[in-house]
Amino acid sequence: MTRSRRLLVLAVAVLLLGGVGATLVQRAASRADRPRTGGPEATAGSVTLTAGRDALTFLGSGQGPHRGALASVPADAPDGPRTVSDLTCQRFYAAAGTGVCLRSSPGALAQDNKAVILDAELRQVRSFPLAGTPSRARVSPSGRFAAWTVFVSGESYGAAFFSTRTAILDTRTWKLDASLEEFAITMDGRDHRAQDVNFWGVTFAGDDDTFYATLSTAGETHLVKGSISRRSVTTLVKNVECPSLSPDETRIAYKKRVRAGASLWREHVMDLRTLRDHPLAEKRSVDDQAAWLDDRTLAYALPADGAADRTDLWTVPADGSGRPELLTSGASSPARLG
Repeated sequence: MTRSRRLLVLAVAVLLLGGVGATLVQRAASRADRPRTGGPEATAGSVTLTAGRDALTFLGSGQGPHRGALASVPADAPDGPRTVSDLTCQRFYAAAGTGVCLRSSPGALAQDNKAVILDAELRQVRSFPLAGTPSRARVSPSGRFAAWTVFVSGESYGAAFFSTRTAILDTRTWKLDASLEEFAITMDGRDHRAQDVNFWGVTFAGDDDTFYATLSTAGETHLVKGSISRRSVTTLVKNVECPSLSPDETRIAYKKRVRAGASLWREHVMDLRTLRDHPLAEKRSVDDQAAWLDDRTLAYALPADGAADRTDLWTVPADGSGRPELLTSGASSPARLG
């Protein structure tokens, strides 16, 4: 190759590399200009909790302008563009046109912590002070009852010492049972009373009376079946936390501690008729109250890889088959409206 030809080839290569470099810089600048929401594209709009609307609601997670904001997507396009409301919560759940939003103020005293009851248009109906930091929230299938759990000491269920308080509210009469610890407890056929009783993770049946929850006492956790009208609970089986009743009311999904003394839980599903359970395909530790998207599928939040302040929503089949799949990124507190 002659010298002049070599110079021509070099010049062409420089031009090509310069063009590629400019393109990469332009793309990087474009990405930097986009808002970092921790999830798919989001636009402000009207989010409603209308019964019969086939949608998935959740709270935005991670850094960005939509952190903690209630968002909605079509149920069949969970990772598509989001409609984001101006309502912000730390925990949220909704059913049949009723929503419960748990809010937390910064600071150790958290004097402005509250549970806000919302109608289908996200208008505030009532609010109630919370005794601590929001942890769990649920609404009954009819929308009549709401429940919430707060930490009154400690910061997680894996802490060496923690205490919770769980309340159930009737949104028709506004009667508030401020603490399930006041309910009568039957354990192994006998009345049970103890100073160390804690409840958390309520899930409701469709009869507007029956509920399930976790009871902790003497260092053990129990699945309890309760009655709102009788203000009582009965223990069913041990090592059950954060239960979630399936839409057909035949099974409970829950997190099961798999190592004593450690914050390691494995998601399981239990048949309520036989009390037999099986692990799900999700092998990571799930510290969440899973939500049923339908009778076959569960959704739950897990910390995002490399982002300590963000969670992503995952799904897994309830029968133990398949494998976990990402539902949508930068989200928590899922609720299926249908």
